[in-house]
Amino acid sequence: MESVFTPPIGKISHISGKCISLNGNDIDTDRIIPARFLKCVNFDSLGESVFEDDRKTLKGRHPFDLEENKDATILVVNSNFGCGSSREHAPQALMRWGIKAIIGESFADIFYSNCIAIGIPCFTLSKKLIQEIQNYIDNKFLFLEIDMKNSLAKTKDLILNLEIKESSRKMFLSGEWDATSTLLENENLIENKFNQLPYIKFNSHLT
Repeated sequence: MESVFTPPIGKISHISGKCISLNGNDIDTDRIIPARFLKCVNFDSLGESVFEDDRKTLKGRHPFDLEENKDATILVVNSNFGCGSSREHAPQALMRWGIKAIIGESFADIFYSNCIAIGIPCFTLSKKLIQEIQNYIDNKFLFLEIDMKNSLAKTKDLILNLEIKESSRKMFLSGEWDATSTLLENENLIENKFNQLPYIKFNSHLT
């Protein structure tokens, strides 16, 4: 029986999971989710098609096809990840495959913003550390516990000082990244504001 996808909501202070490594600089959004999948009515099935063309080329040897990576949730990448077009389908596809956080050398700005908007933190580390982590993952299992408050990633033998924009870190800790939940939590404030407007009579309650 297939598991039901549950998107993140509200405050995000800790993320833990197995790491999956994807080597290569300038991996663009068209490689993450090819343009032909942008015709979808919703994002629900995009996880099945993430890196579709790369996976076909590698015939089962792509990291997202390897059995040992099936339940990975933390993606480790190189520089300028998510460059190219601004399609929001790219982080949506990664999230629906199972990715909950990304650690890389650097990210394209729009891709980074699209990730934040759906609850995927993007952290950075130096090129040297990323390469060391990727080399380790190529040979061994790596499970990380990420502490958002202190921007740390921990294993039994290692502590990594992650970097993330302070504004993004605060949004995850407060839950403000989640616009829908924030609106619902402030239902009374919204209703009061509507009632104060002379040109709107607001009698119904938000649902």
